[in-house]
Amino acid sequence: MLAARAFCFGMLLAVAQFCQAVTTIEAIRLRQSPERTRIVFDLNASVEHKLFLLNNPRRLVIDVFDANFRTAIELKGAENTPITGMRTAIRNNADVRVVLDLNDKIKPRSFILKPILQYGDRLVVDLYTVDQQVAPVVAKAERISRQMRDVIIAIDAGHGGDDPGAIGYGKLYEKDVVLGIAKKLESYFARAPGYKPLMIREGDYYVGLRKRTKIARQSEADVFLSIHADAFKTAEARGASVYAISQRGATSETAKYLAEKENGADLIGGVGRVSLSDKDDMLAGVLLDLSMTASLAVSLEMGQSVLKAIKGVNRLHKKSVEQAAFAVLKSPDIPSLLIETGYISNPSEASRLKTPGHQAKMARAIFNGVDRYINNHPPEGSYLSWKKRGGAVRLVSYKIERGDTLSGIAVKHRVTAKSLMKVNNLRNEIIKIGQIIKIPARK
Repeated sequence: MLAARAFCFGMLLAVAQFCQAVTTIEAIRLRQSPERTRIVFDLNASVEHKLFLLNNPRRLVIDVFDANFRTAIELKGAENTPITGMRTAIRNNADVRVVLDLNDKIKPRSFILKPILQYGDRLVVDLYTVDQQVAPVVAKAERISRQMRDVIIAIDAGHGGDDPGAIGYGKLYEKDVVLGIAKKLESYFARAPGYKPLMIREGDYYVGLRKRTKIARQSEADVFLSIHADAFKTAEARGASVYAISQRGATSETAKYLAEKENGADLIGGVGRVSLSDKDDMLAGVLLDLSMTASLAVSLEMGQSVLKAIKGVNRLHKKSVEQAAFAVLKSPDIPSLLIETGYISNPSEASRLKTPGHQAKMARAIFNGVDRYINNHPPEGSYLSWKKRGGAVRLVSYKIERGDTLSGIAVKHRVTAKSLMKVNNLRNEIIKIGQIIKIPARK
């Protein structure tokens, strides 16, 4: 009897030990973005892990405890990353060790993600090179001249990377639909005189919500457009929507900016214009409130113009601009819109949204709506403002500097090289350092 009990206890212990080590690494995926290299371990349950770096040669070791592999694992797409190879092994008959061979210094960061949508448990390891560890300096959009600047449109394709957004009919991913629309919208603004588009993400990678608005502000964007596609639990829901920040969301964001004011020189009214760091709390609060109020008013009016344009392409879910506290709408000094281009959970709308033709029509409608508003209310100092006033000109003097060319000066000031030659009685485009020429400028 005692021997039988011991046998049963041993069997139970073996079963318990087996159950503790059932976490399976089903795949290892690699994703690149301008900000990092991301390695994702797809798991069937959560795990514990640790990382450490080794030198001579450079390696990153990832130990995953109480785990095993479903099948042989390969790491694909590691070109143009710090990773030159990957090796795997089982340690202590219980743990998995993954060794990444590196060709550059990196700083690793890891975290666990819980299941969501089609994704199960995941272990995420991000690698940052030396360049990526430095806060990226976003180049300010080129100003053609102080008097003739472009209107900068920040275009944000929602979600991306491991965040697919909504998953619609026919396994259509929101991240793919909105990136297609965003790229077409970029092309429309790029071809229109007086505009400069700025893509927040240009590929299938994720950008943090706050980072999206930060990129727009650092680049001195005049307008922020976030493109999305909606989904609902039933297939009947349909129609496009446009959102602006809610008044409640604006109020809470004002409080957040004030709370963070001492951490850095927050600026409103466009980067480089009004700093909050040297203002007392009451004055800073008033300035932020004025900026939020003005941006919200512009957003609502511009949003209505976009809705009117979209109506000819897609049925509207709501006939007026809705308001909500979306994180990407919370820049206090940039009029911002979140545009739901339709319901991908609706079979009819999903079948259209996945086609390049419909994406182009939707992008064109959004462009038309924004363009109609901007042309009626162009930012001061922009080419579009000069154009609205009739394009009247005066001649200003310009001293030729080292590196200048006549064609380069012409591009910078939105005139032709031939017109510069005519105004200055030049026979050809040859100019000399120190020479004074006349350039047409707006009155």
